[in-house]
Amino acid sequence: ELKEIVFVIQSQSNSFHSKRAEDLKRDILTQAIDLGKELPTVLLIHQINRHEGAWTILPLMRDFSVTYGRNSSWIFFCEEDTRIQVVKLLETLRRFDKSKEWFLGKALYDEESTIIHHYAFAENPTVFKFPDFAAGWALSIPLVNKLAKKLKSEPLKSDFTIDLKHEIALYIWQKGEGPHLTPVPEFCTDDVNSYKVDHCATTFSNFLPLCGEPVNKEDVFVAVKTCRKFHGDRIPVVKQTWEREAALIEYYSDYADISIPTIDLGVPNTDRGHCGKTFAILERFLNHTSPRTPWLVVVDDDTLISIFRLRKLLSCYDPNEPIFLGERYGYGLGTGGYSYITGGGGMVFSRIAVQKLLDSKCRCYSMDAPDDMVLGMCFSGLGIPITHSPLFHQARPMDYPKDYLSHQIPVSFHKHWNIDPVKVYFTWLAPNTEESHNGKKVGYNREDL
Repeated sequence: ELKEIVFVIQSQSNSFHSKRAEDLKRDILTQAIDLGKELPTVLLIHQINRHEGAWTILPLMRDFSVTYGRNSSWIFFCEEDTRIQVVKLLETLRRFDKSKEWFLGKALYDEESTIIHHYAFAENPTVFKFPDFAAGWALSIPLVNKLAKKLKSEPLKSDFTIDLKHEIALYIWQKGEGPHLTPVPEFCTDDVNSYKVDHCATTFSNFLPLCGEPVNKEDVFVAVKTCRKFHGDRIPVVKQTWEREAALIEYYSDYADISIPTIDLGVPNTDRGHCGKTFAILERFLNHTSPRTPWLVVVDDDTLISIFRLRKLLSCYDPNEPIFLGERYGYGLGTGGYSYITGGGGMVFSRIAVQKLLDSKCRCYSMDAPDDMVLGMCFSGLGIPITHSPLFHQARPMDYPKDYLSHQIPVSFHKHWNIDPVKVYFTWLAPNTEESHNGKKVGYNREDL
């Protein structure tokens, strides 16, 4: 029965995201009313406030087990942009024996082992399947109860959360003792308007959010972190690719090179983290740029980014809110910990967020501390939530399953290892893939990358 399904929307507290999640909740309940069914429970993860790490889901299993373990059959998770055909979802779940342990979803897998997943299953990474959250995924209550019991006896270790969908699948799999993901063809990521969706219980809004006109070019200040040893190879890539999209851009280095030009912030280069340099950039943005410039983007010199798409995305956010946006990672979330935006994919700040951060006295514990993690700690202490977008990427396109990227319009990728970064930019990120480049038309096939 519908009332035996607990819907959990993987929502966020930012006003744009929470509204989208509320709209989805309303849609699910409206469908239930239209069916004349008893209403299901619909939860929004950001409203489950007891856990800083609620978004990592596993810390919630004990609560789910205690609250819903007796009267429910399924916990169904989805993203705010997942669209659900409630009747078809019911039909799909009825095919599975609810008294058994089930982990259901749309299966993704790595074609090659990747650093994001710590080179898991290096012999043959295709054997391990993990769910595409965009399509929705489900756990039967017997499995929820089992996970809750395991978490009670073995609390989650306080290490990193990097790719949640893979890590949850690994935890459930338990080195082969737990269930594998069962692929469900009715869990889809095709666009709701696609001819393919007749059999789908779920679909996914496949687009880059646009909430009005893109923000003006002059509203986005771009800070590129570099150092002398990379001036010759990384900066030319930026200049060949996305620099032209930025109206306001400065390069910050440990050496002033007028040919680029770079600005020496007086912070020596460090081999490890760049906390000192990043805080110097934040101070400079606040004190030396127009107070009318609402957005700051901090990127590495080997980040490939579409400022054009970022301007569309930023139209959805209120620059009067303290916003810290990018790809979210977590540290120690099983035991308190904090979330942070991983630096390589690009970190986006509203001016008010920078102001609040610098007004607090939260600073680097050492000049070479990891800047992104210190920022996460500081914002967590200030009660300013991280805002996650899956369109920012800490790694290269080939480090992600093709199926996962197929329903994205990405904003950034990172790293130049073993790739032609110019080709990656024009294939994945250029405002138009048939972009004029050095007077020639170039168009690349994503399948090649």
